[in-house]
Amino acid sequence: MNPYVAQASKHIRLQEGPMVIERILIECYLNPGVSTKGLARAALIPTPVAAAVKKELIRTGALVQDRGARCTPEGRQSIEREWGYAGLQRDCHRSMLLGREDTDEWRDILSVLQQIFPSRPQVNVQIDQSSCTPETSLRRAVLALQHHTLIGKQILCIGDDDLVSISIGLLLHKLFPSADHAATSVHVVDIDERFIGFIRGIATELKLPIVCYHHDVRDPLPPELRGRFDCFYTDPPYTLPGMNLFLSRGIHGLKQVQGLPIFLSFAHKSPEVMLAMQREFVRKGLTISANYPSFNVYEGAELIANRSQMFVLRTTDFRSAEIAGRYPDAIYTGEIKRTVRIYSCTQCKQQVTVGVNQQVATIEKLKNAGCPRCNNDDFELIARKSC
Repeated sequence: MNPYVAQASKHIRLQEGPMVIERILIECYLNPGVSTKGLARAALIPTPVAAAVKKELIRTGALVQDRGARCTPEGRQSIEREWGYAGLQRDCHRSMLLGREDTDEWRDILSVLQQIFPSRPQVNVQIDQSSCTPETSLRRAVLALQHHTLIGKQILCIGDDDLVSISIGLLLHKLFPSADHAATSVHVVDIDERFIGFIRGIATELKLPIVCYHHDVRDPLPPELRGRFDCFYTDPPYTLPGMNLFLSRGIHGLKQVQGLPIFLSFAHKSPEVMLAMQREFVRKGLTISANYPSFNVYEGAELIANRSQMFVLRTTDFRSAEIAGRYPDAIYTGEIKRTVRIYSCTQCKQQVTVGVNQQVATIEKLKNAGCPRCNNDDFELIARKSC
């Protein structure tokens, strides 16, 4: 954590977490002379709270009030040293923040991706892989910038057949064209050795800050990946168990900080399944910060009409990864359709059989309906068998 942010956090406690202080400091760096109302709008907080944060940052020596708030020389140096902002191409940064896709910088990155994507490995539908378009991959990378978790951050990708890590690396190159930006790194965890090898090869060739790990997320993350990341991306299997597992592993990877973003791509589902999804978000102590319908576009994914939605979730002090050890249940669509599972109510121990040809077809339906005996909506998997 930046020393000025850490110092200010000791004297001003915010429900939104220290990321708000960080965001205000960076806003003063990028827009010297910004007003208090401008800070409040940028950080999405009330104006009096923005004024209190600004006052505390002035007290630490990071800011000065001079026709608006601006960084002191020491504050600027700290931002450039800690987060690597030195050499930032500000016009490119500004246009990417606005999501503009009509700029030379956007077209340059997309042109490189359009050369890379046709060479990626063929998707394996047995593990619910699908091919997103280069435009989608780049839009996902830009989301991290727009949610202030790109520059100077440690980013985790739980699965990356969509090559978001490569898009992030190319975006960084464009933002820092003449500087050796080394403050950001992207770590990829994937079960598919083909994609791991492909991403490693591209990262080496283009000198992108990407580290890859061949790992099955049904097993816990390696110790060196736990509690170190500022955000994570995932496009999990489009099943509730798959989503739960990938979210849990990603949460294990995040720092113990409130307000960290999670970029979750997931198929458009029925209201019943959406309700079950949101219950799982609550169980994990996550809030929905934003939702973008039809954000993701895929090639040949007719089952989901070639589109899926993007959730931006944020951590709270009540977050819980829930799944700690080896995950025993089916997570992929094909596996779940072939299995019958027996769940036990965590409250009254009533057992319920769930399966395509059973009275209760899915765990989503079971949780929404509640236990037939006590109406509790929390269940534990105790057995499963193939049909």
